[in-house]
Amino acid sequence: MASDPAIQRERAANLWDPFRRKFPLLAKASGFERDPDVGFGDIGGLEEPKDEILTYACAATEPDVYGRWGTRAPSGLLLIGPAGCGKTLLAKALATHAELPFVSIRVPRLATQVMHAGGKVGQLLGAWRDALGEIERITVFFDELDFMHDLTLGGPRPDVPFGPIADFLLELVDETIGLGEALVVGSTARPDTLSTIFFEPGRFERVVSVQPVLPGDVIEALEIHARAAEERAGRTLFKDVDWQRALEKDRSSSIGDWVRLLNAVLRRKARCEAAEDTPEGVTTDDVLREVERSKRASKRLPARQGTYL
Repeated sequence: MASDPAIQRERAANLWDPFRRKFPLLAKASGFERDPDVGFGDIGGLEEPKDEILTYACAATEPDVYGRWGTRAPSGLLLIGPAGCGKTLLAKALATHAELPFVSIRVPRLATQVMHAGGKVGQLLGAWRDALGEIERITVFFDELDFMHDLTLGGPRPDVPFGPIADFLLELVDETIGLGEALVVGSTARPDTLSTIFFEPGRFERVVSVQPVLPGDVIEALEIHARAAEERAGRTLFKDVDWQRALEKDRSSSIGDWVRLLNAVLRRKARCEAAEDTPEGVTTDDVLREVERSKRASKRLPARQGTYL
């Protein structure tokens, strides 16, 4: 087999595509990136989770190093943290660092598909084993393993076969970890609702808390995204924005929320230019106004569900 990472990723893409087309239920709940391009430098803060993930990456980049210390790599990592804290970006950065293709499984969506799949579930497990066995070296991300919470939003669901779905998911995880060559990461925003069976030896043996440090991690993330926007635009867009002052107006939003707010400010500037206005660069006042707009809109939305320990 060719050892060049680029050739291996191309081969993985060629194997994944027919597998995905054969099983629409998986295609609707998964994503595949042949060349993930999120580096650890693209993620603001989160130094401890980054260190944990880089340690795990040695299973792919330096496979003998664990043996030299009389141990072995964890079979899988579980990232726990609130929505929008960076769990997906960290998993993708792992794949980028290890030069592996990246498969993400949206577990609640997969559970919904499995409810209606019938006998095809058994076929999917066998095909999954065969496809990943051929691909061998890959990063697989099981996003939001606590699927039951999503399926019960709105009240009890007597029509949901939780037991069979959980058994299928556990077997899917076991098959993936059993390959030996895959880096396997799971995530949850509600670890208190996740069955302890997922933490047994040979599964998600290492639990990593992804909890941004406020305000430093949020500011670092915003500065990274602001620089990226300027690189895409090819010009200076921001005029000495005081992110600290903005965060003081809303300390409850996640990093993801703040990045979306930053983009909302830029879109408003773009709309003004499209209306033949001549907007100046983004200022602290622009950000503060968008914070107030966001807070007013949030009051009209349902409260976020779930808990995080």
